Amino acid sequence: MYKASRTTILAGALLTVSMLQGCATPIKASSTQNPAPSEAFSSFGRIEVKPMVFAEGYKGNQAGMAKIDENIRKDLAESLRTWNAAPANGRVLTIEPIVEEIQFKSGAKRVFLGPLAGSSGVRMRVMIRDNKGALVATPEFFQRADAMAAGFTFGVHDNLMLTRIANLTSAYIKANYVRAEGGPTGADDKAVAAPMTN
Repeated sequence: MYKASRTTILAGALLTVSMLQGCATPIKASSTQNPAPSEAFSSFGRIEVKPMVFAEGYKGNQAGMAKIDENIRKDLAESLRTWNAAPANGRVLTIEPIVEEIQFKSGAKRVFLGPLAGSSGVRMRVMIRDNKGALVATPEFFQRADAMAAGFTFGVHDNLMLTRIANLTSAYIKANYVRAEGGPTGADDKAVAAPMTN
């Protein structure tokens, strides 16, 4: 009897582990570090941030995208007021955040399924152009919320993921205002996609 119940517990544990491994987000980053933009953003007399959109042809979680957009705007509001109060010089920098992939587990799904709802993940690209349309930078940002951590906090980690990726984006823009220096994508080595081989 004891041996049978031990076998049952072991089988259940193995099944749970395999299910959770299958719940890892397939979303990956392309690198851990963003290169520096072609010039510092302070070279521009005006800086405009466009509303966040999904990549062309991609459909994802609208609520998740809206939260990231809201957080970026809140993070940058004071800096933009200061930067745009300077004299105009005819140069305008346009910042367009684009969500390329997102898996966002809602609170309700977390409450009912916990870790089995899977991991959350988000990867976004920011297209930064001058007023002639030339690219100044195309930084990428990545964040994830592990299934176990998010599951046992009923979605708190999922929501924090949206805050963290917004903070990374805003920090990159602020850091590259005075000096072009690049910045982290938010991904660690394990979250970077393996290079394609022929």
